[in-house]
Order: sequence, then structure tokens, then C-alpha cells
Amino acid sequence: EGADLENEIYISGASYEVTAVGEKDFQSRNYQMFPKSKGYEWIEEQPLIESAEKLAEDAVKKLNAKKGPVGKKDLILMPSHLSLTIHESVGHPTELDRVLGWEANFAGTSFATTEKLNNFQYGSKIVNFVADNTLEEGIGTWGFDDDGIPGKRWHIVKDGILVNYGTTRETAHYIGQKESMGCNRADSYASQPINRIPNLSLMHGKENLSLDDLIADTKDGVLIDGRGSFSIDQRRYNFQFGGDMFYEIKNGKITQPLKDVTYQSITPEFWNSCDAICDENHWELWGVLNCGKGEPGQRMQMSHGSAPARFRDIELGGALNG
Repeated sequence: EGADLENEIYISGASYEVTAVGEKDFQSRNYQMFPKSKGYEWIEEQPLIESAEKLAEDAVKKLNAKKGPVGKKDLILMPSHLSLTIHESVGHPTELDRVLGWEANFAGTSFATTEKLNNFQYGSKIVNFVADNTLEEGIGTWGFDDDGIPGKRWHIVKDGILVNYGTTRETAHYIGQKESMGCNRADSYASQPINRIPNLSLMHGKENLSLDDLIADTKDGVLIDGRGSFSIDQRRYNFQFGGDMFYEIKNGKITQPLKDVTYQSITPEFWNSCDAICDENHWELWGVLNCGKGEPGQRMQMSHGSAPARFRDIELGGALNG
């Protein structure tokens, strides 16, 4: 149809893990992968060596920390953690091919079905998810997708309401749209392009709110930094997430480190419990390099940004607290 496209994409990131052993236990702390669409200069800009001692100290603190609480607590989730929660509980359930049931035999379906479009309260009124395949340094920013559609920016959730999906030329007309949002991508010349998650981010709060302010306003909670284990059902509805570093919050102050914290929730209940998001000064762009999808399997990458956010009355505990 006239498209002749050539992309040259640079993506850089680095990570490492520190493990402490003792007290009949072992605990790890990670320098989390922080990929960006940049060259080796991004590796040089990161405090890889400078962070090593602090991460080692954190691993030892976790080794001697008490286990996470069981029951409902408020959560403050850092951008390094939220990137995975966004990916699994918003990114995948709003891929339109999955919504239409085209992945049901392998990866599953989605609770965010098409009759919910423009009327479903996906999150609280302060929750806005914006897809942006023009995002500078976004690892899903390719200029054009494999249908020849240029990168776009659009809301998927606006003021808490589900208003759109990630679509391709093959799927868009199923919801009455006349053009694709540009989400058709293959991981190599030998793969069939499929509907993939775009760069998808939780937008920052509109008010001046720092992380210190958010902690000071939290009476009884846990702060989670970094990614850990996760599990989510085939409809992307019921999930459990861990993390990399955990801190107890009591009466507006961080009191002590914790270990083995997990939380469970239902996707729309979780995002509707979000009552505060820090301002743009705290917004960070993280990403996923190994998103798996398709038969035969393909790997793809996309960015997920956010600021620290608070979620009220989330159930903690479970598999690691028995």
C-alpha cells in the first residue's frame, strides 16, 4: 500500500542482584532494569556502582526484617513497582485482540469487554492512563507500527473511565473505529505482527504532592519499591504482586523495613482505591523488555511511567506469610 519503512532502534538498560544469606534465610535486592530508548550513554548515566553498597545494606536489612503484615493496609507504590502492575492489569486487558477472545486458547481473555467502553469505572476519577507511542525515550516508540500507522497518543482510561483500547488495522473496526491506534508489531522479520501493548502510563497528579507529603498523610501502610513476583488470572482480573523492597509506615513516618510482602486485589477495585498520585516532579518512565505473547511466542518491549501513588485498604499477606 505504499509504505516503505526502516527503523533503527537503540534500547539500553542494566541490572544486577545482591543476595544476603543468613538467619536460615536469604533475601535479595535488585538494581532494577530501567530501559530507555537511548544508547550506551544511558548506562553511563546510571549510578550502577554507586548504588551497590546501599543495595547490599538493604538486602541485609531484609534478612533481619519482620515479615509483612496480613490484612488490609494502605499501599504507597513507587514507579519502579507500578510499571509491572500497570503492564499486567491495564496493558494486557486493553489489547483489543485479547478482548475479542483471539488469545483465549493460550494467553486468556479480558474482563474489560467492549460493552464497557465509555461507561466502565476502571479506576478512581484521578486515574488517567495514556498510551503514547511518540514518547521520547519510550522503548515502544518506533515511529510507525508494522501496519504503517504513525505513532499516536491517546487515553485508554480517562478520569477513571475506560475510553479506548490498543488497536490494529485488523481489530479497530470491531469497536466502530475508522483507524488503528498503531499497536501492530512483530519482534522480527520472521514473525507475524500482532496487537501489542503501547507505551502506557499512569499520569501524574495535578496537585503539588511530594512523596514526603504522601507518606506524612498515611497513617498505617506499606511502601513498596521495585518489582517482585506476580500472578494474575486469565481475564486479568484477580492478581497478586510482590516487590523488591518494603517499608512499614506508621503515623506518617517510615518506621522499619519489611520482607516477604505480597498484596492481592481485583483489578477495578484496586485502581478505584487510588486516592492520591504524586506530582510531575516524581513521574518516572520505566519499562518491560520481555513481554511475551502469541503462538509461536514473541517478545516485545514497551514503557510504563508513573509517579508514586497511594491505594487504600488493600489486602496484604498470602502465600509468603503462612
